[in-house]
Amino acid sequence: MGRRRKSTLVEDLFGIASFLPWWLSISMAIGFYFYLDSLAVMPVIDPKNPMAHVTGSLTYYFAYWGRYLLPAIFISGAVASLQAKAKREKLLNNVRLDSATQRDPFAAISWREFEMLVGQFFREKGYKVSETAQGADGGIDLHLTGSDYKTYLVQCKHWKAGKVPVNVVRELYGVMVAEHAAGAFVVTSGQFTDEAQTFANGKNIQLVDGRLLVSSIQGREALQERQVISSVSSAIQCPVCNSDMVLRTAKKGPNAGNQFYGCIRYPSCRGTREAI
Repeated sequence: MGRRRKSTLVEDLFGIASFLPWWLSISMAIGFYFYLDSLAVMPVIDPKNPMAHVTGSLTYYFAYWGRYLLPAIFISGAVASLQAKAKREKLLNNVRLDSATQRDPFAAISWREFEMLVGQFFREKGYKVSETAQGADGGIDLHLTGSDYKTYLVQCKHWKAGKVPVNVVRELYGVMVAEHAAGAFVVTSGQFTDEAQTFANGKNIQLVDGRLLVSSIQGREALQERQVISSVSSAIQCPVCNSDMVLRTAKKGPNAGNQFYGCIRYPSCRGTREAI
């Protein structure tokens, strides 16, 4: 595998600007222009302090050209942000149109477009969405912040063949616990195996297959985040570490089938409480 090319400063700044809201990038462009314009003053030559003249000259030339370059970068980033927003909305609208005509709405889009579509879906549900840049199957694809200011993780699987196996859900659960996230979603354009669904049952993870995603976008069926995610109750604290607890169902032993509250940090913490 070839070594990844190191990005330039201009590329990094453009990347930052394109991820910001367009209005914020425009505001920063205006601010950079007026600030740097105020510094673009040729220094007065002082024979007694030549170093001050050198420093002043460097500041002058940086400010002189920077007052044009930085605003141009951030304005370009704002345009890219607007274009990305329009593309996300178009992808979501296409799902509504394609599902109405009984066509597969995910057949003609790439994995990256699928992530954009899912991100826009959660934005319309009221979440603040932060996208990662890890590439296909690179890990967590989206970080959500809900109205409760808690963090939720999303992994997207644009799989046209095969079912999402249990190890994907198990690994996400481990990351969720390690990052102290309040919950997680696995969203696929296809389906999940029975083992994956069994593992997620009773945990604060929701599996969203293609059918449920389309139905939710159409408004015919709502995701059960208030039933699954909010099963993590901030009012019920772990007696061991004071973390939030999640409603679970015992699968074996004398209490098999009974519900109880378990610590969200399990297996690091094994604190439990009886279900109310």
